[in-house]
Amino acid sequence: MTIPALRLNSGHDIPQLGYGVFKVPADDTARAVGEALALGYRHIDTAAVYGNEEGVGAAIAASGIPRDELFVTTKLWNDRHEGDEPQKAIRESLAKLGLEYVDLYLVHWPTPANDNYVEAWQALIAMRDAGLARSIGVSNFLVRHLERIVAETGVTPAVDQIELHPAHQQRDVVAWARENGVLIEAWGPLGQGKYDLFSEPAVAGAAAAHGKSVAQVVLRWHIQKGNVVFPKSVRAERLRENMDVFDLQLTDAEMAAIDALDPGDGSGRVGAHPDDVN
Repeated sequence: MTIPALRLNSGHDIPQLGYGVFKVPADDTARAVGEALALGYRHIDTAAVYGNEEGVGAAIAASGIPRDELFVTTKLWNDRHEGDEPQKAIRESLAKLGLEYVDLYLVHWPTPANDNYVEAWQALIAMRDAGLARSIGVSNFLVRHLERIVAETGVTPAVDQIELHPAHQQRDVVAWARENGVLIEAWGPLGQGKYDLFSEPAVAGAAAAHGKSVAQVVLRWHIQKGNVVFPKSVRAERLRENMDVFDLQLTDAEMAAIDALDPGDGSGRVGAHPDDVN
């Protein structure tokens, strides 16, 4: 099965469906990523703070898949935004991953109370220019953070990776991204099991109509929205199921019904607010 790719504003392509290893135990990461690669996943999303970059690297090395067929993302943690810390951090990540470059490097959180995310972004620009990262972006940035880094550096992120699922769609961030050529990556695309998404009639009804699981319907909703998505699982059967969404086409009415699940007041957020992570 071929996973479609989207074009980043950097000129590189990113597989629209990937495998995220948030909260995958370090001692199980190599197995889980290896199974994902064997099933056909080519986009792996990790982060320094996840503590499992070495497992990702081991799986990549064992897979024998050519480097140019893989898309690997990792992220700069919050306490390394200043001075030469960003450069040290990416080199540590590359060593753990066993790679000469990553395809995408992200500022993990804006940490606004520290007021150093512009400095971090400037460091990522230098990393891109040095060939350590082919594309650079941000994660958990709100519109005001995005506007500031672009205004102060003239460089627009390739992606913004944000919490996004039917109950929390961050429409203001998505609209800004679309207007500025930034791709949205959805973390927690199924709501992390923190609310009863799967019993919602809009989702359950579409699943029944198409003979798919409710998870597949939500993932397909993301795909049709143009989001990059990487659901997390450590079970091969679920990894296989998550890939099986490209023969499904939700109707306009089904898409609109899922769109309507967001109350629009921010109450659907299940993760931390970007202002509170510093």
